[in-house]
Amino acid sequence: MGDHNGAIQDYNKAITQYPDFAIAYYYRANSKNKLGDQKGAIQDYNKAIALDPKFVEAYLVRGIFKCSLGYNKEAIEDYNKVIEMDPKHSLGYCYRAGAKKLLEDFTGAIQDCNKAIEINPKFADAYNVRGLAKDKLGDKKGAVIDYNKAIELNPKLAAAYCNRADLTDTKGAIKDYSKAIELNPKYSEAYFLRATVKLMLEDREGALEDLSKAGELGYSVAYEVIKKIQNKEL
Repeated sequence: MGDHNGAIQDYNKAITQYPDFAIAYYYRANSKNKLGDQKGAIQDYNKAIALDPKFVEAYLVRGIFKCSLGYNKEAIEDYNKVIEMDPKHSLGYCYRAGAKKLLEDFTGAIQDCNKAIEINPKFADAYNVRGLAKDKLGDKKGAVIDYNKAIELNPKLAAAYCNRADLTDTKGAIKDYSKAIELNPKYSEAYFLRATVKLMLEDREGALEDLSKAGELGYSVAYEVIKKIQNKEL
């Protein structure tokens, strides 16, 4: 983590000297976000947009921030503004697709991913999100094709391996979850999911190791599963 406190002090000075400097509020919001000051961050994003209503990236990042807090409908409103101001903004479409997926508008999510890919055919994340939406609509084959494409375009996209793992056999799943963990050693969900496959393969010791690691990384439900295993409920 960078020196976000120091950065905030610098932005404070810039804002004191130039109160209408929208980009200073934007960057200060980013630093506040990194430090967990959610209220302060949203206030600064709002101020940046109020000062510069055509500040596309401020709408985008505020949308991402809102989505992380579970305000998906409000996030979509921000993504709509991004796309309205820049119809070729592939990230705007991709993030809006992600928000639509969370709202279970899977068809809408696929449409937005299609647009993002049309704008940028090498957009690995858009293929990954489209794969998730296709999976939810029952198009397992189409989902795997999209995950494969995402991995082809970005072999370091851990999420694509994790998502593909759910649609393959146990051997393939272990391989994909392991690759996701190799790429992102703090990927708690991948440890948890790999543990569930190990349980299916009756590798209880390996499953407990993965569950313990998932729990350490903040995936609290892992501890509940550990208790069930210890109580021989699983």
